[in-house]
Amino acid sequence: MSGASVIVVGAGVTGLSAAWWLARAGVDVLVIDKGIVGWEASGRNGGGCTHYQSPLFAEEQRLWPMMEDLLGYPTEFQPRRLRIALAEDQRAPMARAIEDTRAQGFPAEWLDPVQVRDLAPLTGDKVVGGAYFACGGHANPQRTVQAFAWALRDLGGRILQNCAVTGFEIQGAKVVGVKTAVGDFGCDQLVLAAGPQTGVLSGLLGSEVPVAAARAEMIVTEPLPPLPMGGVDGNGLYGRQTLRGNLAYGGGPHEWLAAGETGSAALKPSSPLARNVAKRLAELFPKAAHVRVIRTWAGIIENTPDGRPVIDRLPTAENATVATMSSVGFGLSPASGRAIAEIVTERRCSFADLSSFRLSRFGNLAPGWREIRGWTPPAGLHDTAA
Repeated sequence: MSGASVIVVGAGVTGLSAAWWLARAGVDVLVIDKGIVGWEASGRNGGGCTHYQSPLFAEEQRLWPMMEDLLGYPTEFQPRRLRIALAEDQRAPMARAIEDTRAQGFPAEWLDPVQVRDLAPLTGDKVVGGAYFACGGHANPQRTVQAFAWALRDLGGRILQNCAVTGFEIQGAKVVGVKTAVGDFGCDQLVLAAGPQTGVLSGLLGSEVPVAAARAEMIVTEPLPPLPMGGVDGNGLYGRQTLRGNLAYGGGPHEWLAAGETGSAALKPSSPLARNVAKRLAELFPKAAHVRVIRTWAGIIENTPDGRPVIDRLPTAENATVATMSSVGFGLSPASGRAIAEIVTERRCSFADLSSFRLSRFGNLAPGWREIRGWTPPAGLHDTAA
């Protein structure tokens, strides 16, 4: 396998989307990943597609309803989203979310408890109300990642799996090659979208993107009859009902990992937090409290210090673009991939102001920022192998 005009490091949903958009524009693309496509959080998340707080929101909402037709493969996208309040102090932030969504031209409204229970009949008497978004929705993470991968290959793009990137070849201020365990690959442009490894790999290029890695826990229940709405959040949880009827839900607190951690500790498939997620799901849906959890799994996500994504050119490598979505990558992936592709080919995004995603905002970041925020693994957490 030879090199490519653009090499994308990372076969998560962000990297695959960027590669697909580049291939659509006729660019020769090679995607390289240390594992397989969607192996981390891209294939293991709640599937939400409603990010009103992002400058990519409008494009996210425009694209999701048409992605199955564009890709030619199923994503199982379903429209609409409901966020339930179980306490009065949750009403104000949800009201702000409704206002922000309306301000961008998308329909949203506050529902009273009776209206919430009509859409989410598994809820109980503790419901205060809910924010209903006629926009947004949810999709199947596994299906969507595979759809991007297949669609990319249909356009001539290549994916090299189970191949760890070990370094880069630099000439002047440009990356001209990617070093891997199976050989070196030349490139004209580089995209780093390597999830929790983005910080380590960007550091090799002289501009470390600050990210903290964490395990995002998910649980899946046995199937239930179809609900009026499949995408319902609340009680600190996000998730959906699958087409088969399972409830697939997750949501902090995170189990933080050491910076750059790999090996058995990072690969552990689940953690004790699954019990916490199950308890909160029973509180959100008390009429489904009897349903058994049949599966748990986790994906490793990355979080920037302020929780916002980074999509930017690296100041130390003029042909390298970095993208870390700070744990909200799945829902924004159609839009973020298009933005990354435009930055690679045109050096700017034509449809959204991404100035808030610049790497330079972390110029004065304290060296011990992970410790200051408490984003470190508890002592002794990984003393035994999974």
